[in-house]
Amino acid sequence: MNDLSIQLAEAGDKCLYQQIYEYIRDEIRRGELLEGEKLPSTRSLSEYLQVARSTVDFAYGQLVAEGYVEARPYKGYFVSHVEDLFHFSEDAFFEKGMSQNLTKEEKVKSENNKILYDFSPHAVSLKNFPYATWKKITKNILVDANSEMFALGDAQGDRELRETISRYLHSSRGVNCMKEQIIVGAGTDYLFMLLEKILGRHVAVAMENPTYKRAYKVFRSFAYEIKAVPMDNNGMDVKKLRETNARVAYVMPSHQYPTGVVMPIGRRLELLKWAKEEEDRYLIEDDYDSEFRYKGKPVPSLQASDREGRVIYMGTFSKAIAPAIRVGYMVLPPKLLQVYKENCGFYASTVSRIDQRILNEFIRDGYFERYLNKMRKIYRGRHDFLLSHLTCFEKEFMISGENAGLHILLTSRSKIPESELIAAAAKEGIKLYGISDACMGQRSLKNTSFENTILLGYGSLEEPELRRGLMLLEKAWAPYLCAGTRKENSC
Repeated sequence: MNDLSIQLAEAGDKCLYQQIYEYIRDEIRRGELLEGEKLPSTRSLSEYLQVARSTVDFAYGQLVAEGYVEARPYKGYFVSHVEDLFHFSEDAFFEKGMSQNLTKEEKVKSENNKILYDFSPHAVSLKNFPYATWKKITKNILVDANSEMFALGDAQGDRELRETISRYLHSSRGVNCMKEQIIVGAGTDYLFMLLEKILGRHVAVAMENPTYKRAYKVFRSFAYEIKAVPMDNNGMDVKKLRETNARVAYVMPSHQYPTGVVMPIGRRLELLKWAKEEEDRYLIEDDYDSEFRYKGKPVPSLQASDREGRVIYMGTFSKAIAPAIRVGYMVLPPKLLQVYKENCGFYASTVSRIDQRILNEFIRDGYFERYLNKMRKIYRGRHDFLLSHLTCFEKEFMISGENAGLHILLTSRSKIPESELIAAAAKEGIKLYGISDACMGQRSLKNTSFENTILLGYGSLEEPELRRGLMLLEKAWAPYLCAGTRKENSC
């Protein structure tokens, strides 16, 4: 584990968590922090820097969200394996000007192949997080703390928090559950680990292809037999699912990652029918970002339609609040809850009781709802702005996945290779992500509607950054957009 000699500037435009985040990010890019290297704990680093632990939490959370760092349950934070690193321009990335034209500095740095704008589908905006409110709640809790708060607590999570989550899920997602069915854990990785103990080893698990690759890697680490099931426009193909020996199916019906497909009720009922056909079949519903929907009425959860106790519902506050919160939850059907109590009841909760108390009051007292409404408005504005500025891309690219979430998909009508599009954008300072990164198997996208597709995330980019980023992207893709002409802005 390295000591981090970070020099924090109290005065200036950048807040403390941003300075910590940028220092570690740059150390990783320069190769000073190597893959697999352990970072100091949030507690030790906050003590060393003389800052609040939540400040370090937010910095680490952003690093985790962008893939520079990974959090391992019970072990800490470690540097991830990151390929093809590019150096961002901090001045350009955080610059807020509204100029229609690219600055001279941006043009120079784009010519040097340095990344100016990262369209990551995983990144979220932290600028508007209610730091003052969170600090106030934390302070009040610590002032009123008693010895009971520092005891070990319930293995499933504090009763008050589980009660609050139960009410929130019922009102916002239609989930039918009691607080006794909820298990709180430090991120979905821990909850997946519990599922291995509940469902057993060497279980055949069906996953949509493409899928959330982190879940795929976690399941592989359990020695699960993974069955890649292709998708159509409605989600997982149930006919193909029936051809497997899968006992469990992992799905994201409210907003599939990365395709953005919202599963209609007919397909949901097909999945529920498949699950109840045999005694030990279950569906894992990952409802990771259902809070952000821009078209149509809110879609209830799959669990809301389950009458047979076949859906394991999973959610997280990482997208809705901040990555550093590291609080996820799982709703178990009654039968599996009994298995949990018999096989896993001795595992201690991985979330600090103080953090649970803070989160409980943040949700219970209405701060979460107000923050969520604010972020929905901000993300909707960025979503609408992005779509309105993609008109010159529409001839060459089919736009999809725009109904929910924090990214859209651009699929080349001319079958331009994904790698070629990403490389061309990188030359102009734009970091893009291909859908192949979310696929299982080398040939999994051949002859599908998702082949030659780019993910365009907008969660962490403000409108001026989106505008300039799209200008650079138009320049990079001019040969494809303008029938071979290379004139800038000619589309």
